[in-house]
Amino acid sequence: MAIFRGAGVAIVTPFKEDGSVDFDNYGELIEWQIAEGTDAIISCGTTGEASTMTDEEQIETVAYCVDKVKGRIPVIAGAGSNDTNHGVNLSREIEKIGADALLQVTPYYNKATQKGLIQHYTAIADSVNIPMILYSVPGRTGVNIKPSTVLELSKHPNIVAIKEASGNISQCAEISRLVPDDFAIYSGNDDMITPLLALGGDGVISVLSNVAPKATHDMVQKFFDGDIRGAIDLQLQAKPLIDALFAEVNPIPVKAALDIMGRSRMNFRLPLCEPEESTMKLLEKELKAFGIL
Repeated sequence: MAIFRGAGVAIVTPFKEDGSVDFDNYGELIEWQIAEGTDAIISCGTTGEASTMTDEEQIETVAYCVDKVKGRIPVIAGAGSNDTNHGVNLSREIEKIGADALLQVTPYYNKATQKGLIQHYTAIADSVNIPMILYSVPGRTGVNIKPSTVLELSKHPNIVAIKEASGNISQCAEISRLVPDDFAIYSGNDDMITPLLALGGDGVISVLSNVAPKATHDMVQKFFDGDIRGAIDLQLQAKPLIDALFAEVNPIPVKAALDIMGRSRMNFRLPLCEPEESTMKLLEKELKAFGIL
Protein backbone atom coordinates (compact mmCIF):
# COMPACT_ATOMS: atom_id res chain seq x y z
CA MET A 1 0.00 0.00 0.00
CA ALA A 2 1.06 3.63 -0.55
CA ILE A 3 3.32 4.96 2.20
CA PHE A 4 1.56 8.27 1.71
CA ARG A 5 -0.83 9.91 -0.73
CA GLY A 6 -0.30 13.58 -1.47
CA ALA A 7 2.69 15.89 -1.44
CA GLY A 8 5.91 14.79 0.22
CA VAL A 9 8.73 17.30 0.55
CA ALA A 10 12.26 16.35 -0.50
CA ILE A 11 13.52 18.56 2.29
CA VAL A 12 16.79 20.48 2.19
CA THR A 13 19.47 19.88 4.80
CA PRO A 14 20.51 23.24 6.26
CA PHE A 15 24.19 23.68 7.06
CA LYS A 16 25.96 26.11 9.35
CA GLU A 17 28.80 28.32 8.17
CA ASP A 18 31.29 25.67 9.33
CA GLY A 19 29.57 23.03 7.17
CA SER A 20 27.93 21.07 9.99
CA VAL A 21 24.21 20.26 9.93
CA ASP A 22 22.10 23.05 11.43
CA PHE A 23 19.64 20.92 13.39
CA ASP A 24 17.82 23.88 14.94
CA ASN A 25 16.97 25.26 11.51
CA TYR A 26 16.16 21.75 10.26
CA GLY A 27 13.62 21.39 13.04
CA GLU A 28 12.05 24.74 12.13
CA LEU A 29 11.70 23.67 8.50
CA ILE A 30 10.13 20.35 9.51
CA GLU A 31 7.58 22.04 11.78
CA TRP A 32 6.68 24.55 9.05
CA GLN A 33 6.16 21.77 6.52
CA ILE A 34 3.83 19.87 8.85
CA ALA A 35 1.89 23.03 9.74
CA GLU A 36 1.39 23.77 6.02
CA GLY A 37 -0.12 20.34 5.32
CA THR A 38 2.79 18.41 3.83
CA ASP A 39 1.96 14.70 3.74
CA ALA A 40 5.46 13.19 4.18
CA ILE A 41 9.06 14.25 4.82
CA ILE A 42 11.80 12.79 2.64
CA SER A 43 15.05 13.24 4.56
CA CYS A 44 18.55 13.04 3.06
CA GLY A 45 17.58 12.62 -0.56
CA THR A 46 19.09 14.44 -3.51
CA THR A 47 17.70 17.78 -2.32
CA GLY A 48 19.00 16.97 1.15
CA GLU A 49 22.59 16.73 -0.19
CA ALA A 50 23.10 13.22 1.13
CA SER A 51 25.85 12.68 -1.46
CA THR A 52 28.22 14.91 0.53
CA MET A 53 27.25 13.61 3.97
CA THR A 54 29.02 10.84 5.84
CA ASP A 55 26.98 7.80 6.83
CA GLU A 56 27.11 9.00 10.43
CA GLU A 57 25.77 12.43 9.50
CA GLN A 58 23.06 10.94 7.31
CA ILE A 59 21.90 8.57 10.04
CA GLU A 60 21.98 11.36 12.65
CA THR A 61 19.99 13.68 10.38
CA VAL A 62 17.32 11.07 9.66
CA ALA A 63 17.17 10.21 13.37
CA TYR A 64 16.61 13.88 14.21
CA CYS A 65 13.82 14.07 11.63
CA VAL A 66 12.12 10.94 12.97
CA ASP A 67 12.29 12.29 16.52
CA LYS A 68 11.02 15.72 15.48
CA VAL A 69 8.11 14.41 13.42
CA LYS A 70 7.04 11.98 16.15
CA GLY A 71 4.80 9.93 13.87
CA ARG A 72 2.64 12.83 12.69
CA ILE A 73 3.45 12.08 9.04
CA PRO A 74 5.70 9.43 7.44
CA VAL A 75 9.46 9.98 7.34
CA ILE A 76 11.12 8.48 4.28
CA ALA A 77 14.91 8.31 4.33
CA GLY A 78 17.33 8.38 1.45
CA ALA A 79 19.57 5.32 1.74
CA GLY A 80 20.74 4.75 -1.82
CA SER A 81 24.21 3.82 -2.98
CA ASN A 82 26.04 2.60 -6.07
CA ASP A 83 27.54 -0.13 -3.85
CA THR A 84 24.89 -2.70 -2.96
CA ASN A 85 26.61 -3.80 0.25
CA HIS A 86 26.87 -0.18 1.36
CA GLY A 87 23.18 0.30 0.54
CA VAL A 88 22.28 -2.77 2.59
CA ASN A 89 24.25 -1.62 5.62
CA LEU A 90 22.98 1.97 5.47
CA SER A 91 19.39 0.82 5.03
CA ARG A 92 19.64 -1.48 8.05
CA GLU A 93 20.98 1.35 10.22
CA ILE A 94 18.26 3.73 9.08
CA GLU A 95 15.60 1.10 9.75
CA LYS A 96 16.87 0.85 13.34
CA ILE A 97 16.30 4.56 13.99
CA GLY A 98 12.63 4.38 13.05
CA ALA A 99 12.25 5.67 9.49
CA ASP A 100 8.94 4.65 7.97
CA ALA A 101 10.37 3.85 4.55
CA LEU A 102 13.50 4.04 2.39
CA LEU A 103 14.17 5.90 -0.85
CA GLN A 104 16.66 4.02 -3.04
CA VAL A 105 18.22 5.81 -5.99
CA THR A 106 19.55 3.85 -8.96
CA PRO A 107 23.27 3.02 -8.77
CA TYR A 108 25.29 5.87 -10.30
CA TYR A 109 28.69 6.04 -12.02
CA ASN A 110 29.27 2.28 -12.25
CA LYS A 111 25.60 2.07 -13.34
CA ALA A 112 23.86 -1.30 -13.79
CA THR A 113 22.02 -3.36 -16.35
CA GLN A 114 18.31 -4.00 -15.80
CA LYS A 115 19.29 -7.46 -14.53
CA GLY A 116 21.74 -5.81 -12.14
CA LEU A 117 19.08 -3.37 -10.95
CA ILE A 118 16.78 -6.24 -10.05
CA GLN A 119 19.54 -7.95 -8.09
CA HIS A 120 20.62 -4.69 -6.42
CA TYR A 121 17.15 -3.68 -5.27
CA THR A 122 16.19 -7.20 -4.27
CA ALA A 123 19.28 -7.52 -2.07
CA ILE A 124 18.46 -4.30 -0.23
CA ALA A 125 14.74 -5.10 0.08
CA ASP A 126 15.59 -8.56 1.45
CA SER A 127 17.76 -6.97 4.16
CA VAL A 128 15.09 -4.77 5.79
CA ASN A 129 11.54 -5.00 7.10
CA ILE A 130 10.27 -1.57 6.08
CA PRO A 131 8.87 -0.42 2.72
CA MET A 132 11.13 0.79 -0.05
CA ILE A 133 10.62 3.34 -2.84
CA LEU A 134 12.56 2.94 -6.06
CA TYR A 135 14.03 6.21 -7.34
CA SER A 136 14.57 6.51 -11.08
CA VAL A 137 16.37 9.72 -12.04
CA PRO A 138 18.44 8.96 -15.15
CA GLY A 139 19.41 12.61 -15.62
CA ARG A 140 21.57 12.31 -12.49
CA THR A 141 22.59 8.66 -12.39
CA GLY A 142 22.70 7.69 -16.06
CA VAL A 143 20.44 4.71 -15.31
CA ASN A 144 16.76 4.35 -16.18
CA ILE A 145 14.49 1.78 -14.54
CA LYS A 146 12.46 0.34 -17.42
CA PRO A 147 8.76 -0.32 -16.86
CA SER A 148 9.26 -4.08 -17.19
CA THR A 149 11.90 -3.89 -14.45
CA VAL A 150 9.55 -1.91 -12.20
CA LEU A 151 6.94 -4.61 -12.74
CA GLU A 152 9.40 -7.34 -11.74
CA LEU A 153 10.53 -5.44 -8.64
CA SER A 154 6.94 -4.66 -7.63
CA LYS A 155 6.51 -8.35 -6.86
CA HIS A 156 8.79 -7.98 -3.81
CA PRO A 157 6.66 -7.34 -0.71
CA ASN A 158 8.97 -4.58 0.56
CA ILE A 159 9.16 -2.68 -2.75
CA VAL A 160 5.94 -0.69 -2.76
CA ALA A 161 6.48 2.45 -4.84
CA ILE A 162 8.58 4.37 -7.33
CA LYS A 163 9.64 8.00 -7.47
CA GLU A 164 9.60 8.51 -11.23
CA ALA A 165 11.86 11.37 -12.32
CA SER A 166 12.69 10.35 -15.86
CA GLY A 167 10.63 13.22 -17.27
CA ASN A 168 9.17 10.73 -19.75
CA ILE A 169 5.39 10.79 -19.38
CA SER A 170 5.00 7.87 -21.79
CA GLN A 171 7.22 5.76 -19.54
CA CYS A 172 5.14 6.80 -16.51
CA ALA A 173 2.01 5.69 -18.33
CA GLU A 174 3.53 2.31 -19.13
CA ILE A 175 4.60 1.79 -15.50
CA SER A 176 1.08 2.67 -14.35
CA ARG A 177 -0.37 0.22 -16.88
CA LEU A 178 1.86 -2.63 -15.71
CA VAL A 179 2.12 -2.41 -11.93
CA PRO A 180 -0.52 -3.57 -9.43
CA ASP A 181 -3.05 -1.03 -8.17
CA ASP A 182 -1.45 -1.00 -4.71
CA PHE A 183 1.99 -0.07 -6.08
CA ALA A 184 2.39 3.70 -5.61
CA ILE A 185 3.79 6.04 -8.25
CA TYR A 186 5.12 9.42 -7.12
CA SER A 187 6.12 12.19 -9.49
CA GLY A 188 9.76 13.19 -9.13
CA ASN A 189 9.21 16.22 -11.34
CA ASP A 190 7.30 19.23 -10.01
CA ASP A 191 6.24 20.29 -13.51
CA MET A 192 4.54 16.90 -14.08
CA ILE A 193 2.48 16.49 -10.90
CA THR A 194 -1.01 16.69 -12.39
CA PRO A 195 -0.14 14.70 -15.55
CA LEU A 196 1.14 11.84 -13.39
CA LEU A 197 -1.89 11.99 -11.10
CA ALA A 198 -4.06 11.69 -14.21
CA LEU A 199 -2.28 8.42 -14.99
CA GLY A 200 -3.08 7.00 -11.56
CA GLY A 201 -0.22 8.48 -9.55
CA ASP A 202 -0.36 8.80 -5.77
CA GLY A 203 1.38 12.15 -5.34
CA VAL A 204 4.73 13.87 -5.59
CA ILE A 205 8.10 13.90 -3.86
CA SER A 206 8.67 17.59 -4.32
CA VAL A 207 11.35 20.27 -4.41
CA LEU A 208 8.71 22.99 -4.85
CA SER A 209 7.21 22.04 -1.49
CA ASN A 210 10.31 23.42 0.25
CA VAL A 211 9.15 26.95 -0.60
CA ALA A 212 5.42 26.44 -1.29
CA PRO A 213 4.27 23.53 0.89
CA LYS A 214 0.59 24.48 1.12
CA ALA A 215 0.23 25.11 -2.60
CA THR A 216 1.93 21.81 -3.45
CA HIS A 217 -0.27 19.92 -1.00
CA ASP A 218 -3.38 21.69 -2.29
CA MET A 219 -2.52 20.91 -5.92
CA VAL A 220 -2.55 17.18 -5.19
CA GLN A 221 -5.50 17.30 -2.81
CA LYS A 222 -7.64 19.24 -5.27
CA PHE A 223 -7.00 16.55 -7.85
CA PHE A 224 -7.96 13.78 -5.42
CA ASP A 225 -11.08 15.73 -4.42
CA GLY A 226 -12.20 15.94 -8.04
CA ASP A 227 -11.30 19.61 -8.55
CA ILE A 228 -9.20 18.82 -11.60
CA ARG A 229 -9.41 22.37 -12.97
CA GLY A 230 -8.22 23.77 -9.64
CA ALA A 231 -5.29 21.36 -9.56
CA ILE A 232 -4.31 22.22 -13.13
CA ASP A 233 -4.54 25.94 -12.39
CA LEU A 234 -2.13 25.56 -9.47
CA GLN A 235 0.23 23.46 -11.61
CA LEU A 236 0.32 26.09 -14.34
CA GLN A 237 0.61 28.99 -11.89
CA ALA A 238 3.60 27.28 -10.27
CA LYS A 239 5.37 26.48 -13.55
CA PRO A 240 7.53 29.66 -13.71
CA LEU A 241 8.59 29.20 -10.08
CA ILE A 242 9.35 25.53 -10.70
CA ASP A 243 11.50 26.50 -13.68
CA ALA A 244 13.37 29.01 -11.50
CA LEU A 245 13.98 26.35 -8.83
CA PHE A 246 15.76 24.31 -11.50
CA ALA A 247 17.59 27.19 -13.20
CA GLU A 248 20.76 25.63 -11.78
CA VAL A 249 21.36 22.15 -10.44
CA ASN A 250 19.13 21.19 -7.51
CA PRO A 251 19.34 22.06 -4.60
CA ILE A 252 21.26 25.27 -5.32
CA PRO A 253 18.22 27.37 -6.31
CA VAL A 254 15.84 26.02 -3.67
CA LYS A 255 18.34 26.74 -0.90
CA ALA A 256 18.82 30.21 -2.37
CA ALA A 257 15.03 30.69 -2.40
CA LEU A 258 14.77 29.70 1.27
CA ASP A 259 17.52 32.21 2.04
CA ILE A 260 15.61 34.94 0.19
CA MET A 261 12.51 33.97 2.19
CA GLY A 262 14.48 34.21 5.44
CA ARG A 263 13.80 30.59 6.37
CA SER A 264 17.25 29.06 5.96
CA ARG A 265 20.81 30.17 5.27
CA MET A 266 22.29 29.49 1.87
CA ASN A 267 25.19 27.23 2.87
CA PHE A 268 26.40 24.43 0.61
CA ARG A 269 29.04 21.74 0.55
CA LEU A 270 31.35 21.67 -2.44
CA PRO A 271 31.03 20.89 -5.28
CA LEU A 272 27.73 22.78 -4.86
CA CYS A 273 28.16 26.53 -4.51
CA GLU A 274 26.24 29.82 -4.49
CA PRO A 275 24.10 30.53 -7.57
CA GLU A 276 24.73 33.18 -10.20
CA GLU A 277 23.32 36.64 -9.53
CA SER A 278 20.93 36.17 -12.45
CA THR A 279 19.48 33.11 -10.69
CA MET A 280 18.98 35.07 -7.48
CA LYS A 281 17.11 37.79 -9.38
CA LEU A 282 14.96 35.21 -11.17
CA LEU A 283 14.11 33.46 -7.90
CA GLU A 284 13.14 36.73 -6.22
CA LYS A 285 10.96 37.65 -9.21
CA GLU A 286 9.12 34.29 -9.27
CA LEU A 287 8.72 34.09 -5.49
CA LYS A 288 7.02 37.48 -5.64
CA ALA A 289 4.88 36.49 -8.63
CA PHE A 290 3.69 33.37 -6.79
CA GLY A 291 2.81 35.43 -3.71
CA ILE A 292 5.48 33.98 -1.42
CA LEU A 293 7.31 37.29 -0.92
